[in-house]
Amino acid sequence: YNTIDLKPFLSVIPFTLTSGQKKVLKDIIKDLESEYIMSRLVQGDVGSGKTIVACAALYLSVKNGFQGVMMAPTEILAEQHYNTLKRFLSPLDINVDILKGGLAEKERKKLLLKLKDGTVDVLVGTHAIIQEDVEFKKLGMVITDEQHRFGVKQRENLVKKGHCPDVIVMSATPIPRTIAMALYSDLDISVIDTMPAGRQKVDTYVVNDSMRKRVYDFMASEVKKGHLVYVVCPAVEENELEIINVEQHTAYLRQEYPYLKIGMLHGKMKQDEKDKILNQFLLKKIQVLVATTVVEVGVDVPFATLMIVENAERFGLAQLHQLRGRVGR
Repeated sequence: YNTIDLKPFLSVIPFTLTSGQKKVLKDIIKDLESEYIMSRLVQGDVGSGKTIVACAALYLSVKNGFQGVMMAPTEILAEQHYNTLKRFLSPLDINVDILKGGLAEKERKKLLLKLKDGTVDVLVGTHAIIQEDVEFKKLGMVITDEQHRFGVKQRENLVKKGHCPDVIVMSATPIPRTIAMALYSDLDISVIDTMPAGRQKVDTYVVNDSMRKRVYDFMASEVKKGHLVYVVCPAVEENELEIINVEQHTAYLRQEYPYLKIGMLHGKMKQDEKDKILNQFLLKKIQVLVATTVVEVGVDVPFATLMIVENAERFGLAQLHQLRGRVGR
């Protein structure tokens, strides 16, 4: 890497980096200046600003004549990353594009050609990026977000698309050091340990069934203040396991709180229906969203202040941690 100058990039972003972000960027720059290939795990709590660090790394890569790629586990998250990267990299003459699963064949071919001849500098997408016909001209930076959602093989297949590219994997799930050393022994670890100013602290309570009425009355009072609420259930429809499901729970809440605008969201819905519901939630046309873990990753709703997780014992710690990151944004 010949030019390691972040000034143009820093002048485009409308905020100052936190000390944690600066520290991690220093680690990344040190890697890029060395003769070794970078393999780095960037860990930081939900909302600590990992995407901007990724953005800066992609900027440096493109300015040194390489292409970059960023892989995310869901379409919603890929779409959000695409919008963020485009917003900050387009003004710097960097061409960002997105590869979606449902692209029409003609569109897809056009995009793949642009990728192969180097017109596209940065590509964002889900694991659709790993498919064989996706070829880069000169891939130099590979970033995977929410790394715990991808297998080692998936990451490897993406890396193979370049000639020894630099690699950053990002995760918001706190990985205990011993596990990190076992799972990611091939990686150096950087932690973003500060939060951007203005972030609210999120308190977590475990309550039993006798508190249900109080909890849901609290939900109603939060909505009255103009806030939004998530209610997360482990199942979509009625089941033998007696676990709470989205369909019946939505009906129950609509009956109990008829004056609230309650919507539901789950994985069995079509993508455009999901997007429509999430948009209504963003615009406060839905005040309470009853959902499965489809909201776990990458949904950014600033007005959401409360999340109620039903049958919490059905979720893993990483999932609960991710879910918790949806509130207090």
